[in-house]
Amino acid sequence: MTARSVWLDWRRKVHDILEVGGAAYPAAYAFNAFIVTLIILNAIAFAAETVDHVAERYEAEFAAFNLFTVFVFTVEYVLRVWSAVEIPMLSRLPPWKARLKFALRPMMLIDLLAFAPWYLQWIFPIDLRVLRVLRLFRLLRLVRYSPALQTMGRVLADEYRALLGALLVMLVLLLFASTGIYFLEREAQPDKFDSIPAAAWWALATLTTVGYGDVVPVTPFGKMLGGVVMLLGVGMFALPIAIVAAGFSQESSRHQFVVTWGMVSRVPLFATMNEAEIAEITKLIYARTYLPGVPIVRAGDRGEAMFLIESGEAEVRLGGGKSATLKSGDFFGERALLERRRNQHDVVAMTRCRVYVLDSQALARLNHRHPEILDRIREVAAARREADAALNKDAPKRRARRATKQSEKI
Repeated sequence: MTARSVWLDWRRKVHDILEVGGAAYPAAYAFNAFIVTLIILNAIAFAAETVDHVAERYEAEFAAFNLFTVFVFTVEYVLRVWSAVEIPMLSRLPPWKARLKFALRPMMLIDLLAFAPWYLQWIFPIDLRVLRVLRLFRLLRLVRYSPALQTMGRVLADEYRALLGALLVMLVLLLFASTGIYFLEREAQPDKFDSIPAAAWWALATLTTVGYGDVVPVTPFGKMLGGVVMLLGVGMFALPIAIVAAGFSQESSRHQFVVTWGMVSRVPLFATMNEAEIAEITKLIYARTYLPGVPIVRAGDRGEAMFLIESGEAEVRLGGGKSATLKSGDFFGERALLERRRNQHDVVAMTRCRVYVLDSQALARLNHRHPEILDRIREVAAARREADAALNKDAPKRRARRATKQSEKI
């Protein structure tokens, strides 16, 4: 084995551990747990350093811990950028361009902000207090390792129209409440309700049911309006919470583990797609985990989805005692989905399988937004159909040859 092949093999392993993870790469679990622990300890240290007597007593320890954190985050960042050329969608670009494009991703920029200020203090005269505040960016790195936070991000992205509508309703209600209390209370309390912007503070505190009590209506009609605003506030400010909760529940039931663009790009069917297409696929598919022996697809079920194996192995039971093994990167169910017919074979998990699911609704959205992606799936399905037809056509000849051989032996 040459030095270059060893180098490339290590680069592929680093990429798999840092970006792919999963059951196939146990080292990724240990690494992620270490980084998450380090981020949490940084948050504790950040808070502890604001206590003067603690900061003075353990100043050297805090400085050493911060230096260790910066070193770990720097090495991790460099390794992620170095191994980015292993991502199929970036491998077609020149190495420098692929790494630059990867480094400009939002999560990579957050990673950079987690340690870059420490280096900047040696170049530019930065106030150490400001530098301490910038360390809060390290907490944002938890998004990379938290499935719940990533699910929340998808929910906010999917429900932003409903959330904007709820925000608009709340702003309108805030304006009406501020205007009403201004006209009802300005003569009784000219120092507190001298303008609508000044009255907006009371309206906001009342609508959110906080009720600080620093500004309160004193006139009978003002108190009546205050009561109405309280009742409206209970319902209106609960609206965005209900929207997010419903979306989070739906996403949690669909996604049993986090689907990232790095995982999807490794599936051979999607390996030739660009970053925008992969991002679209990531939004449309959801994921399932199957334990050994559990059927993924049953013969006779309606073909309402196609399945792509992310990790693990599954067995296709063809009948007559015959079977075929599907491994990571293989997919099935696309013909039944496209032809709107029932599945013809059982597919059972042989090991713990993580499977991507592209259902009929997602297929319709995919056809509407990116018909070229669906065309690729149809091409693969057509190729499989032709291969099956050729196999069936040659089946009589193969049986005749086997019969001839058996007769010759006799």
